[in-house]
Amino acid sequence: MLPLREADAAGAAADVRVAEAELLQARQDFARYTEVNPRAITRQQVDQASSTVKSAQAKVEAKRQTVAAMRAQVEAERGAIAASAANLQSAEADVADALLNLSYTDVQAPAAGVVTRRTVETGNWVQPGQSLLAIVQPACWVTANFKESQLADMHPGEDATITVDARPGVTLHAHVDSLQAGTGSVFSSLPAENATGNYVKVVQRVPVKLTFTQDSCTKLQLAPGMSVIATVRVR
Repeated sequence: MLPLREADAAGAAADVRVAEAELLQARQDFARYTEVNPRAITRQQVDQASSTVKSAQAKVEAKRQTVAAMRAQVEAERGAIAASAANLQSAEADVADALLNLSYTDVQAPAAGVVTRRTVETGNWVQPGQSLLAIVQPACWVTANFKESQLADMHPGEDATITVDARPGVTLHAHVDSLQAGTGSVFSSLPAENATGNYVKVVQRVPVKLTFTQDSCTKLQLAPGMSVIATVRVR
């Protein structure tokens, strides 16, 4: 609507210029009548010229008022458009905030896997930091706790065989992935305190990560916590 209003205002302004030209012409005619010999023209012609000037002047004033009203309406509509644009930006900000809050309801797992040990049900309210479930990833490995005396010749890449108590008669092939830089007791929640008067040497165990060489976890449905026997062939 605003372009139409502006076009109407421009057309009215053009009408004002036409009316001003007519007023100028009427004033010039009236001036000629008043400058000539009064005997050469009649009183009626002078009165008619004066009336034409007044009529043209009134027409100009009316046109100018029309233009002013149209321009005021254009400015009012521009203000309404600016207010609508501000409302639109506010509404878009509300939508973005709502979408952000909605995204908080979608809890994404850091990795794909199988859900286990679920502690929530549909309809429960979840608090920040609350444990919801555990995820068992498709990729699996074995953490074998070898004695420190068995690690002298053990290195990453060496072949290993694994038997699982839950799958009797099945031997799985793996290899040494890495050796933990520290014993298991050092990183436990309550590490052993050996600074006593009577020193007793305790053989420590070091976690060794064994990675399967085939996709055995999915096929045999192996799960965390199962008991295994691991054997590493050292060179």
